[in-house]
This record gives sequence, C-alpha cells and structure tokens, in this order.
Amino acid sequence: MKSTTIDKFTGAAMAAPMVLGIGAFGLVPFLMVVWYSLHEWNPLAGTFDFSGVANYLRMFTDPQIPTSVGATLGFAGLLMVLNIPLAMLLANLLNTGLKGITAFRVIYFAPVVVSSVAWVVVWSYLLAANGGINAVLAAIGIDGPNWLMDRRTALPTVVVVQVIKGVGMNMILFLAALQGIPNELKEAAALDGASRRRVWQHVILPLMTPTILLVMILTMIGGLDTFVPVMVLTQGGPEGTTTVLPYLVYRTTFQDLEFGYGSALGVMMFVLVLGLTAIQWVARRKWVHDEV
Repeated sequence: MKSTTIDKFTGAAMAAPMVLGIGAFGLVPFLMVVWYSLHEWNPLAGTFDFSGVANYLRMFTDPQIPTSVGATLGFAGLLMVLNIPLAMLLANLLNTGLKGITAFRVIYFAPVVVSSVAWVVVWSYLLAANGGINAVLAAIGIDGPNWLMDRRTALPTVVVVQVIKGVGMNMILFLAALQGIPNELKEAAALDGASRRRVWQHVILPLMTPTILLVMILTMIGGLDTFVPVMVLTQGGPEGTTTVLPYLVYRTTFQDLEFGYGSALGVMMFVLVLGLTAIQWVARRKWVHDEV
C-alpha cells in the first residue's frame, strides 16, 4: 500500500466510530421522529394511523405554540445576554496573574460539573416563597416575591439559575482564547501609543471573535434545549410563561400521550434550532476575524 492510501484508511478508521455513533444515535432516531410525526400514535390504545401533515397543520391553530415559542426565544435570548458578558468579565479577571487565582477558577467552574437535577433541586428550596433567599431578604427588611410562581419573575429566575450553572464553561473558553493571544501583538500596539481600551477593542476583541461565535452558538442551542430547570422548578408555569418547547414536547408526548403531535413539535424545535444556528453561522462573515 502507498503511504497516502494507508493515511486515508487510518483516517477513515479513526472517524468511523464517531460517524457510526452519530448515525445510530442521531440520524436514525431523528428520521424515526419525522416518521412518527406523520402519524396519530397512541401506544396505550394500540393505534398508529397515518395522518400526513395533519400534526404540522395543527400547530398553526394550537394556542400553546406562540406562548411556548415566545418563552423559548425569551429564555435563550436572556441567557445569552446574561451568560456571555459575565463569562467574558470573569475570564478577564481570571487572566490576571494574581496569587490564588486558580482557586477562583475552580470555584467558578464547579457548578458546571454538578448534576443538573441536583443543582436545580437545591435552587428550588432556595427560591421557594419561604426559602433561603427570601429569608435573607426578610432579614434586611425586604419582602421577597414568590420567585417561581410570579409571572414577572419566573422566567428570569430560571434563566439566572442556568447562568450560574453554565457560566463557568464559557468562562473557560474565553480564558483559553485570551491566553492564546500573543503578547507581542499587545505590546506592539501599546508601543504605538494605543491605550488599554484601544488594545482591547482593536487587538484582543477581534482575535477572540471565533471563540465568541462558538460560545454564542453553544449558549443559544443550550438555551433553546433547556428542559431540566423548567421541569423541576416551574413545570411550565405560572400560566405557561416558562413552557419552553422542550417541556411542551415532553408534556404533549408523555403526559397527554399524543406521540405523533409530540414528534411534530420535536421536529419544529429542531428546525428552529437549525435555523437560528444557520443565521449566526452566515452572519459570522460580517464580524468574525479572518472570515471572508
């Protein structure tokens, strides 16, 4: 065998497990969901009747859809607005050479590795009407709201819980990007008379834009795919204000036993995530460094 043939064979062999895994646990299940979405399926009744696009047409008249899509987009948007700037700020603080900074990196990253269910359960007690947070507020003379049962506070509260849980991951990504910027570039800009603000604006930030794009996409997908916090903290309430699409899919499929319609909702959620990701990917040419 020629060396090029061996290299190709080796590369294909190394990629094969990932390709097979994606096909078996990603593509095949998705195609099955699409097939199920074209049927009226009730396993308990033993019915599996072809209905074509009826489940998709039903979405246009389902009053839950606008509320759920709005809650999903609101959740993802607020998550990005809070998570990304905070992660950037923490990364800049931790990029200093201060003594003991490694301990703070561990503290900020620790929530990322904690079980999502355990994390949210603890917060459910803290955020209860008579929970720890309101007890602290009462001690300083503030009457705290019922964080999870008030229409005005429920969605932002769940978002904040997710921000605290996941900001450490984005912080690490930004920190790696900051530490990958050559000091020579910053020093050259400073020698040319650039202030610290201009060095940040015209040297550091442009070189970080690929990482910023990655963080934006990952955070947006995570926000659109959030289920555990809503399931544990609010169960979609109050009055549907936190009924994000993943929770609506779960409730429709496994509580209402409308497996066909639930599958159609899952396909719609996939299309929504894919569309928003594609928009960000296309828009990257306008602002990501070295993109043409």
